[in-house]
Amino acid sequence: MAVADALAAEMGRRPVAIGASLGGLASILALGARPDAFAGLVLVDITPKMNMDGVAGINRFMMAKAYEGFGSIEEAADEAGAYLPHRPRPRSLDGLRKNLRERADGRFYWHWDPRFFDGPQPVGGDRPGQYQAFAAAARSISIPLMLVRGRSSELVGDEEVADFRALCPAAEFADIAGARHMVAGDKNDVFARTILEFMTRRFA
Repeated sequence: MAVADALAAEMGRRPVAIGASLGGLASILALGARPDAFAGLVLVDITPKMNMDGVAGINRFMMAKAYEGFGSIEEAADEAGAYLPHRPRPRSLDGLRKNLRERADGRFYWHWDPRFFDGPQPVGGDRPGQYQAFAAAARSISIPLMLVRGRSSELVGDEEVADFRALCPAAEFADIAGARHMVAGDKNDVFARTILEFMTRRFA
């Protein structure tokens, strides 16, 4: 909400939020607290209800080397490649390098804090309560809204889409073939065209 307010003050209009995964959930809660925080919202492969098997798979990948780290960026690329076998390995690892931090021991670690998952207040600590909070906030959304799903998503299957559309019947929906949870990384050109079409039609 603070970022939205700062952008609105600078630009003279409310921003449109494009929230992928956790960013989408944060945006839903922001609108639940402040219905006018954004001019519009695009949710990228995230809904209040999630496939918990998919969530567990992502969590396992993120925690596998969270404390151990990697001896090199190439080792981290191997780990990511094993998790994303459908995605060709990039020629340059510069993009992956941005997601890693080299510490004094010379090893590379993901840039997020593993205590997010195993700390005193883990993100998955109260799933039923979290769903109710997200669902209540989602029901209150009255601004232009779109859900963009990766058709092969681990988190958002047909059941989760149906639940979302019941909560937000006015929302638009785009289903991107050949993409999993990381929609922009899997099908960036299609994702960008989908977002631009929505933005042009609703906000130009």
